Amino acid sequence: MPISSATKIDPTRLLTFATAVYVAAGMSQEEANLCADTLVQADLWGHQSHGVMRLSWYAARLKAGVCDPKARPELIVDAGGLALIDGHDGMGQVLTAHAAREAIRRAKAHGIAAVGIRNSNHFGTALYFTLMAAREGCVAFLSTNASPAMAPWGGRKKTVGTNPWSWACPAGSHPPMVLDIANTGVARGKIYLAKQKGQSIPEGWAINAAGAPTTDPAEAIEGIILPMAQHKGYAIALMMDMLSGVLTGGGFGSEIAGPYQAERRSRAGQLMIALNIEAMQPLTEFNARMEELISQIKSVPLAQGFSEVFYPGEIEARNEARNRAEGLFLPDDTLADLKKVAAKYGLLEHLPF
Repeated sequence: MPISSATKIDPTRLLTFATAVYVAAGMSQEEANLCADTLVQADLWGHQSHGVMRLSWYAARLKAGVCDPKARPELIVDAGGLALIDGHDGMGQVLTAHAAREAIRRAKAHGIAAVGIRNSNHFGTALYFTLMAAREGCVAFLSTNASPAMAPWGGRKKTVGTNPWSWACPAGSHPPMVLDIANTGVARGKIYLAKQKGQSIPEGWAINAAGAPTTDPAEAIEGIILPMAQHKGYAIALMMDMLSGVLTGGGFGSEIAGPYQAERRSRAGQLMIALNIEAMQPLTEFNARMEELISQIKSVPLAQGFSEVFYPGEIEARNEARNRAEGLFLPDDTLADLKKVAAKYGLLEHLPF
């Protein structure tokens, strides 16, 4: 079958294929399925910058040995509502899911819990993990650090990562409210996606290596991605590095390697916080109050050019419902890349297109 963006892909078959790649790269079936699910779920949400486009990156890191498919998380600090885990260079998705489960369990016991991870790896979309806690009746926060992408405010050398963070909570009869943002004006993955699609990027996203504005995604990747809200985005990113890297005893700043770098250990860190809603008020009451909050924001008069007001996470929930029903459409270059990965691991018969 020709590789074309007009090809509709069954997300279940895509999950099976991505899982097979991870198993071939040395992971257990269960953990491979988790890592594959984080990628396919990102595509279902409409975040192709963090979807199966990244499968070859993660596979390359496993093959290079800078990410250990068999690593087991080690509990370094166990202090009730607080824990610290050494990930020993395991897959970031596996380690962060483990930390999320620990944070939920400890929050149910203590009302609130914080779980730090060091010597981890890139984990994909942060909302995948905060939603785990929201579905268990918790408010959740997750931070991570990332490889340098922007300069400190006033400088012109990359030393600060995008350092994303996420909040999530249940929302009654609505899908959970969830925020997942990088501190650059745009996630770096969106620039890689634009490069893969052969598209230009908007002015204001990045400057090139010479410090000039650019709309060329290749120049942007070699240059500097600009922070959101100017100095504010830079400051928030730095605080996320403190929480994820400095506080956990892991790498920080320029010590962090990205998922597209197969030659270096990541040394990324994460911090997961969960608050048990029932410890503060009945969950039914919280959900009713969230429904009222959402009702308020959706009832405001619309600004010009808008047809609806959305709450954070609502668009992703709608995208998932539609994409599960209709199938996924992926860029030509992503499909070509998946075919190369399949050939490398002898999995061409498992391709979902």
